[in-house]
Amino acid sequence: MTTTLLLLLLAGTEPAAASALQSPPTPTLTLADAERAAREHQPQLQQASALTRAAGARRDEARAALLPQVAASAGLERGSQRTVVGSAVVDAGPATTWSAGVTLSQTLWDFGQSLGRWRAAGASAEAQRASEASTAEQVLLTVRAGFFAARAAKDLSAVARDNLANQDAHLRQIEGFVELGTRPAIDLAQARADRATAEVQFITAENNYATARAQLNQAMGVEAEADYDVASDALPAVSGEDGPLAGLLAEALRSRPDVAALERQIEAQQLTVRATQAGHLPSLGIAAGLSEQGRALDAAANNWTVAGTLTWNLFQGGLTSAQVEEGRATEASLQAQLDATRQQVRLDVEQARLAVRAAKGSLGASAVALQNARERLRLAEGRYEAGSGSVIELGDAQVALTTAAAQQVQSEQSLSTARAQLLRALGAAAG
Repeated sequence: MTTTLLLLLLAGTEPAAASALQSPPTPTLTLADAERAAREHQPQLQQASALTRAAGARRDEARAALLPQVAASAGLERGSQRTVVGSAVVDAGPATTWSAGVTLSQTLWDFGQSLGRWRAAGASAEAQRASEASTAEQVLLTVRAGFFAARAAKDLSAVARDNLANQDAHLRQIEGFVELGTRPAIDLAQARADRATAEVQFITAENNYATARAQLNQAMGVEAEADYDVASDALPAVSGEDGPLAGLLAEALRSRPDVAALERQIEAQQLTVRATQAGHLPSLGIAAGLSEQGRALDAAANNWTVAGTLTWNLFQGGLTSAQVEEGRATEASLQAQLDATRQQVRLDVEQARLAVRAAKGSLGASAVALQNARERLRLAEGRYEAGSGSVIELGDAQVALTTAAAQQVQSEQSLSTARAQLLRALGAAAG
């Protein structure tokens, strides 16, 4: 029996079972899944990785000046040989000459110019590697914030669904009371209006959840349908989140990759300045060559050369001095940027730490508010059934419960997001 026939038979006898077979369960995206997807697909990380590889290649390019240079050449020449003898032009006819040679050259000493540029390129490569790590931490923060926003949107959708279900139950109850004549018709009108409002809120919440998943896809760098549910994951407490600022700040300055990147850039600039200063001094090199030349392959003459070279740019119109001054100014600019970054690190840590503290307090208060809002609705429903309460009181109690539940969701999102920000501020987001 084919699968299609089986499904058709089930559709005629057991619709619920057939529907279950046709609609596989919605996959669930965990926080770890989202982080892994971002590491694999986020274009910002791919770009940063490419820049790191390029910086490593520039380091290898700078090293080439320290190594021997070998060049080979070959040539084939054919042309006329006309000379003047006295007043007559003597034409010896066309002739062919071929040549081949190999040259080896090596810079012996240039007072640290080549070595300094190689070391500067190496420091620049390390700076770019740290910048890549900083980009990874920022991407991870964005993904985590997007995940928690999607999770909150999902929970808010559940709150809206519960609210709609409660409004349906109230509507059915009030319809019965009005039919019995124990409640006025205005209560039914109010219940229908409240139910319609709850339906609009549920539709909006569902749309917000779909939008949040689409935004999460963008944060992960994934181009696909957002046909999944997010898991109810949260970040655990960050070590030291309730401790003094000094300890957290010291950890952040020690671990933040953006601080390390600027420190390596300053080191690279210092090495570049020293290498540029060496341009005022001469460079010493050696070259050796071996060549063959003749009119036929079996009639070639061998030649060899060995030469020492001393090159000294005595005057370049102030070029080297201007380059040194430019390098020192760039170093001063980087140092100022590092100082500003250190101040930003302090602000980042302090803000995130305070946000965690506030979110914890808000979460506790919202839990109390939710508990009392549920009790208020229970009492309001009892009063209304007993005839001592009004439909307005019942509606207000339902609104209070929905508001308290939404506050609880937002407090949970705020705490998880604040912890993600604290991890980023400490330079531990990717850990």
